[in-house]
Amino acid sequence: MDTQMQLPPGWTAEWNAENQRYYFIDTATGHTQWEPPTEPDPEAPQFVEQQQAAPAASHGKKRQYAAGQTQAYQGTSETAPSWTDQSGGMQAGAGVGGQLFTPGLSNPTGFQQQQAAPYFAPQDAQYGGQPHAAAPPYQQQPMGQLNDQFSNMNLQGGQKQYSLMTTNLIGTLADPIELRRPPPEIRLPPNACLSQNPLANADPSYMRSTINTVPTTSAVLNKSKLPFALVLTPHRSIQEGDEPVPIISDSVIARCRRCRSYINPYVQFIDGGNRWRCVLCNMSNEVPQLFDWDQEKNQPADRWSRLELNYSCVEYVAPIEYMVRPPQPPVYVFLIDVSHASVQSGMVATATRTILESLDRLPNKDDRTKIAFICFDTALHFFSISPGSTESTMLVVSDLEDVFLPKPNDLLVNLTEAKAGVAALLEKIPGMFAESHAIGSALGPALQAAYKMTVSIGSKIIVLTASMPTLGAGALKNREDPKLLGTAKESTLLRDANGFYKTFAIDCSRAQISVDMFLFSSTYTDVATLNHLPHYTSGQTYYYPAFNAARSEDAIKFAHEFGEVLATPIGFEGVIRVRASKGLRMSAFHGNFFVRSTDLLSMPSIPEDQSYSIEIQIDENINSPFVVFQTAVLHTSCEGERRIRVITLALPTTSNLSELYSSADQIAIATFLASKAVERSMSHKLEDARDAVTNKMVDILTTYKASMTASGSGASAQLNIADNLKMLPMLCLGLIKHVGLRQSTQIPPDLRAYAQALLSTLPSQTLIPYIHPTFFALHTMPPECGTIGEEGLIMPTPLPLTSERLERHGLYLIEDGQTIFLWVGRDAVPQLVIDVFDLPSYADLRGGKASIPLLENSFSQRINAIIAKTREMRRGVYRPYLFIIKEDGEPPLRSWALSALIQDRADSAPSYAQYLSQLKDRVNVSN
Repeated sequence: MDTQMQLPPGWTAEWNAENQRYYFIDTATGHTQWEPPTEPDPEAPQFVEQQQAAPAASHGKKRQYAAGQTQAYQGTSETAPSWTDQSGGMQAGAGVGGQLFTPGLSNPTGFQQQQAAPYFAPQDAQYGGQPHAAAPPYQQQPMGQLNDQFSNMNLQGGQKQYSLMTTNLIGTLADPIELRRPPPEIRLPPNACLSQNPLANADPSYMRSTINTVPTTSAVLNKSKLPFALVLTPHRSIQEGDEPVPIISDSVIARCRRCRSYINPYVQFIDGGNRWRCVLCNMSNEVPQLFDWDQEKNQPADRWSRLELNYSCVEYVAPIEYMVRPPQPPVYVFLIDVSHASVQSGMVATATRTILESLDRLPNKDDRTKIAFICFDTALHFFSISPGSTESTMLVVSDLEDVFLPKPNDLLVNLTEAKAGVAALLEKIPGMFAESHAIGSALGPALQAAYKMTVSIGSKIIVLTASMPTLGAGALKNREDPKLLGTAKESTLLRDANGFYKTFAIDCSRAQISVDMFLFSSTYTDVATLNHLPHYTSGQTYYYPAFNAARSEDAIKFAHEFGEVLATPIGFEGVIRVRASKGLRMSAFHGNFFVRSTDLLSMPSIPEDQSYSIEIQIDENINSPFVVFQTAVLHTSCEGERRIRVITLALPTTSNLSELYSSADQIAIATFLASKAVERSMSHKLEDARDAVTNKMVDILTTYKASMTASGSGASAQLNIADNLKMLPMLCLGLIKHVGLRQSTQIPPDLRAYAQALLSTLPSQTLIPYIHPTFFALHTMPPECGTIGEEGLIMPTPLPLTSERLERHGLYLIEDGQTIFLWVGRDAVPQLVIDVFDLPSYADLRGGKASIPLLENSFSQRINAIIAKTREMRRGVYRPYLFIIKEDGEPPLRSWALSALIQDRADSAPSYAQYLSQLKDRVNVSN
């Protein structure tokens, strides 16, 4: 090492004889790295834990509970950032490119050079969502004559390098706040992007990669042991504060002649701006004639203000050549189980009431939406509704072997024209079957009837059933066997028991028919088999075990989620294709769709907030300084327009293993591993799925130790990993201890199958808390928590997921996005119980599914606000149940709540400390 080299304060250098090079040690933290450390860059993006400003309004007297008992937790004096979603919606009018002009139009004498690329450094956002950020300063170099941009680009010069920081996991606190940090920044080389707009690269909530630098060779990728995959949520919901995706409606769609990719902010304009070079395949293409023309104003336009050159996510209104047939109307067919079990549970009455209340919320902007109803038990009940009348006729078909439509032309009606009749029918259906004693379910024949009704136009079939199919096609038998639970054969219960549903689903996919399943049975339903319908038709499964509408909590949850599903805008007749730069190939796909060809995903509907994972393979060495992935989603909107949503992600390349590790995205990796684990549990065994997750973690740690740390080979007391991956072992532990995968003899097959359906489809923002729940102490939270601050509701600081944090006098909230537990310690003081539950003492409190009252005291109001925020802060339709858990209450409830504290040992599953020790031992053996 150069003796003249100056190290920053607190750093030392030591010689590593095995690798014949120096390594550098941060004496304050123990971090080690091969690269020489540098002084901090004052202009580099920094993650700052922002404190919520205290609200201006007075909260009155602070209420205290058992002041002598209450302990101050580490960090509880500080408040966490607001959980207001910051995932960065598209801003249709913000930050477009600089003042460049097109030759021959506004600026006939000059064509300026492409601008320097922004460093797309996301700021603090929940679960890695990338918020809007101000663009960094850029300079444009004037040119006095026309020159090709390509010849003037210096793609390597000035690229910001990644700095690898190493963390020893042994003895390091796993701070849940780390999961809110953004993914590693994407550091593109200068001149890579045409636009200064920070939204010119894909927002992680739409598309993210497991690694934010791409290895130039497959050998580098294989050596790292890091998975290489994309995580997509192409139809992300638009929440309050989000801007909609920019719409391009002038029918000018510039595409590459060779690879058919769409023009984007990373192309190069050449030949004086008359041609553009594709960034994926390097093909030279002509710029469309009307590309620089404003068709609305009928005048020349500024090329550099075009949306597709400034935004990573845009949506084109597609011309007629993108249509196989004219856009079809939205069609909804409701299949309602009216057997005795369904009627008695209150499902039929709740479902019909929710549909009735949602008629005005169904997508029907142009009055084209069609609707139909089929009720089924041991027969099929069709309804012919007369437009303009409140009358309807019920037609019963008892032949389940040869299903036919009794009045083919009158069963599917226009919602606007027949709205009065539809409303009247929905009010009558519960009474029609109130005295039904039919035991049996002809779900298969009902599905066949719905298929025949809509095969020519496509539809969304919504199934509501509270019993297992037992009659006709698709009849199932109860295969639940408690003796199989917890054994190697348990995985057989997670596979389909009847080929009818997969075959039928594929037929539906070809006919542009999607299926959603709402399942309510209090007994075995075979969720694993029935989930094949949504899986292959891009639908979704919703499960309400032991549903009883007489319990208000059950009725409210179902009505809310069902109503949101009906009101949510979806895309119809969709296909998705992901393209990538030369040398990269999509090798495997995971999610709810049907793979029509090697790289084309067929999706009869594209629901909001459904996630997909796509594995990437490096087939050829990559010579370019950056690569581009582009997802194209062709679909029909609810308004009847054919649309093309294009999402573009650019990533730098590297041959440096340390840069690969320092750019790895632990949230994306965990999302991808969840999909892979579920798939493996079905094709192999649950144990194999759990082992695959841990083995991947061991592989990463082993390679990291050998390649990136001074210890190299041989035993070590440390367990080192890149700082940006330090929560990945915790997420892996949460995954293998999750109800969808963990070893247990107590998990019903239906519950496990439903959990696996969620693990496969939830977007990262919702999946991460599902495998790593959030844990708050409410009795010690600062007085501003639960009140409105500058950025929304102020939430408490999350605690590590261990029962060591539980105090006997405490009140805690544990939630995973699907369930909220309110844990009450056995020594809770009477005043706390009075203020929260309006009960005189802990002894009067009942555990179980419940709701808490909103009382006239600030503590009650703050807790209700926190619970309400917990239910609405993430994307999706889900409304979590609330369970009150008493410390000395029913053992099953206590065990269920405590299973969310994944850092503790549970049954045969290790604690977090034990898991790290197991990983360390395996890493040492491997080296």
